Amino acid sequence: MKSRNGPWGSTGFGLMEVFGRYRVLKELEVNEATLEKLEFSAVREALATYCACSLGKRLIESMEPATKTRIVREWLDQVRELLAVSEAHKLPPLGGIHDIRDYVRAAAFPTPLEPEALAEIAETLRATGPLRAWFELVGEAAPSLRRLGDRITDLTSIADTISESIDPRGQVRDFATPKLGAIRGVIGQTRDRIKGTFDRILRQTSVGRMLQYSGSTFHGDRMVLPLKAEYRGRIAGIIHRSSDSGSTLFVEPAESVELNNSIIRLRDEESKEIERILRELTQEVRQASRVIFSTVRAIAVVDLIAAKCKYAKSRSCVCPQLSDDGVLDVHEARHPVLVELFAGDAAEGAPRREVVPIDVRLGEDFDVLIVTGPNTGGKTVAIKTVGLLALMTQCGIPIPVRAGSKMPVYQSIYIDVGDEQSLQQSLSTFSSHLANLLDLLRHAGPHSLVLIDELGAGTDPDEGAAIGRAIVAELLRLGSHAVVTTHLSALKAIAFTSPRVDNAAVEFDPETLQPTFRVRLGEPGNSNALIIAKRLGMPPRLVKQAKGFLANRTRALNDAIAGTLDSRRGAEQARKHAREAQLEAEQQRDDFE
Repeated sequence: MKSRNGPWGSTGFGLMEVFGRYRVLKELEVNEATLEKLEFSAVREALATYCACSLGKRLIESMEPATKTRIVREWLDQVRELLAVSEAHKLPPLGGIHDIRDYVRAAAFPTPLEPEALAEIAETLRATGPLRAWFELVGEAAPSLRRLGDRITDLTSIADTISESIDPRGQVRDFATPKLGAIRGVIGQTRDRIKGTFDRILRQTSVGRMLQYSGSTFHGDRMVLPLKAEYRGRIAGIIHRSSDSGSTLFVEPAESVELNNSIIRLRDEESKEIERILRELTQEVRQASRVIFSTVRAIAVVDLIAAKCKYAKSRSCVCPQLSDDGVLDVHEARHPVLVELFAGDAAEGAPRREVVPIDVRLGEDFDVLIVTGPNTGGKTVAIKTVGLLALMTQCGIPIPVRAGSKMPVYQSIYIDVGDEQSLQQSLSTFSSHLANLLDLLRHAGPHSLVLIDELGAGTDPDEGAAIGRAIVAELLRLGSHAVVTTHLSALKAIAFTSPRVDNAAVEFDPETLQPTFRVRLGEPGNSNALIIAKRLGMPPRLVKQAKGFLANRTRALNDAIAGTLDSRRGAEQARKHAREAQLEAEQQRDDFE
């Protein structure tokens, strides 16, 4: 299940070009369905809005995560450095830049480039001067950026050469060469003589009544008169054509024929001189094509990094620390797509909504996290948040978490998310769900992130729990990181018998009968069905009877869980306080430095 080629390689700044496309040397093992379920395209789209030119946008379109820690670290370092230096030097200047690579490729062919193409090339190459100066100004304060800047060549001299002949609108200047200036001067003089001839003819009263409308017009480069058909032959000259209705004849007066012939000859000379100029300028581009390509590729990366910085500032994102020990430890994580959605709603005048942040941990004291709680309580959002944060990190994109959060670099990411109600209604859907899980287990390994929604749903609860326990056991054997959601109480008990599994609960407010969307690590959740029934007015007698119908083992499990919650909550709270103290100390150290 390999993804398509992505945007970066292993050159000094993380890019290589292969047949005009960028690729990851070793891409993350993740299929298109996983990217779609995690809504990674929404992150791409949001990031693209911050690009200054099409170069960065095209890079984002093919952007996919890398698996080399060294490369991911370099990408994140580039963003960190730009965020830091932009406070003093602003972001790099990227105005006036176009994707000129197709034009540069076309310069290799015999046909000269069009003036409009050369104008775009000149504007882009002129921008390399200020951009190169910006990198010189940054200096050694940003080593990762400086390495990238070293690949940008100041090409303003080529831009100046082009601009001497081509104006910004893509027109060849009159004095691009002395010969062209002389030709156009004669053309102008001849035009004036032709105009004088027509003005003299049109001043004649007898001529005015013979015209279909006052004034002259053009047939190609030739000035003609719109003569009424009934006056054919009354004005000596050449009839070039008639109107569709036949009522108008377009006549070139005999007095202007030779002058118009001169214009035609001069235009031919002008075209030849322009073609010669364009060939010379195209040759300039052709000779510099290698350095132009290298510079444009580097500019594309600069645009991408700048877009990441703008995104980070706009959405309060930070660059996570990369953990060498494979630990995932994020604090106050917010779902990136929800952050974007709520910000968009607020911009359109809707009441401001805030994404409820969550804490998630994997790989330190446990590898599998089982999340339980009520429907629509945020379980699915939680696992998607983890997956999306991993994808973004490995693309070098800042993520919406608290500073000091840690992310590992995964080799593969797998997700199984389905509609729980459809699972309950269709055995064939359950079969598909199980087949997907089995395929997932065949590919997962010790550097995989596995996300499973509603494990064990869609079949008999006892059998579903048994299958769920077997899958969790296999994930532990494989050494994968996994976040699993479920409604099955039996799966909560795994955390009490396996040292590498822990529970998490999505909170439910029994007063409002609404989920809070908060996630509590270290304790299991429940569906709160009896609490909801009681709050909705179910008679106490029926509530008591319902409790009595609970299986003995279910009640025993719930009692056992309740008995351990206080100690688990205390341990988790102590861990949280210690981690917060560490984060604050690291922040103070960073501020001091």
